[in-house]
Amino acid sequence: MSTKEPFALKWGILSCGNISTTFTKDLLLDRGASQPTDIQHIVTAAATSNSLSRAQTFLTTVKAPSSAIAYGSYAELIADKDVEIIYIGTPHSHHYQHARACLEAGKHVLCEKAFTVNAEQTKELVKIARAKGLFLMEAVWTRWIPLVREVVGLVRSGKIGDVWRVIADLSFQAPMRELGNGNRLFNMDLAGGAMLDIGIYSITWVFLILYHALPVEERRKPVVASSITRFETGSDEACSIIMNFLPKGTHGVAMSHLRVSDNPDNKHTAGPAVRIQGTEGEIQVYGPSFRPERYNIIPVEDNKTGLEFADVTQEVQGRGMYWQADEAARCIRDGKQESEDMSWEESIVIMEVMDEVRRQGDMVYPDNIESLEYPISELF
Repeated sequence: MSTKEPFALKWGILSCGNISTTFTKDLLLDRGASQPTDIQHIVTAAATSNSLSRAQTFLTTVKAPSSAIAYGSYAELIADKDVEIIYIGTPHSHHYQHARACLEAGKHVLCEKAFTVNAEQTKELVKIARAKGLFLMEAVWTRWIPLVREVVGLVRSGKIGDVWRVIADLSFQAPMRELGNGNRLFNMDLAGGAMLDIGIYSITWVFLILYHALPVEERRKPVVASSITRFETGSDEACSIIMNFLPKGTHGVAMSHLRVSDNPDNKHTAGPAVRIQGTEGEIQVYGPSFRPERYNIIPVEDNKTGLEFADVTQEVQGRGMYWQADEAARCIRDGKQESEDMSWEESIVIMEVMDEVRRQGDMVYPDNIESLEYPISELF
């Protein structure tokens, strides 16, 4: 039995909203028999932009250790010498400014999706991380859920033959009037809209199968055709994207909507959220597509490979956001600046796809959040 001490990573949490609460609770979750023995996560500090009391309440809510420090400003958190990596859970509009501040201060960064508002901002962050020898990763947590990794492995193994099409949907009926136009889903100043918030999960499934599952040398940025419907604030309330991955010509369809649901009765009667269609069969993944716990394999009627029907269920403990933190810790331990599972290059290509969708839909966010200018004081 190994007696080697686990690699301990000291986390700072930048912002104390809902997503940061969920992430931090998962970070501290006792996973029982599945708890990793090679790494350890330590919540060292957390900060809000302007309220020490809210940061203190956050640390109490997530049951952080008594040694964790609360800060009433992001600058104090970023300056904390004990913090090694910072998780950024602010709105998309602020990601570039906050991630850059962390990197400039020599901190590793795990930044919520969508990584930034546009691809140029992501490229700038990558450039800084590379120059400073720091780890940087977009927190697309779905990629590390074991069921998702299992599905990608099945595709890579050729289990369902050559895959030619992926259809993915993540939609829900948002209570628009109750939420109000200032809600982050609709607020252009916060880079609101269906695509950056939930559509990225549909895009992620397309990329996992038609891009990431391929050998690196065969990956190509897709040709994009898209349509968006705008909410009264100017943000997208519906987004449909067709991606053509040349030269093979595989198709990915990624959909998101804030007026209808992909699972209207919340019983999956409407069927799978993701369909992966190959020449020997189809894999159907049941939603929500960001946290799936079930998939089916359906063979074609005359398949020649012996493929059989399968119905697979894998429950996720907690929310399931800890696996991405495990990946970050192992990468940092091993001296890696990026993860092979969510590489800088793939994050950039996905941002470029979303840039093109916005270009086709003539959807431009305010100059201050599209800008590479740094720092912009009102975003801190």
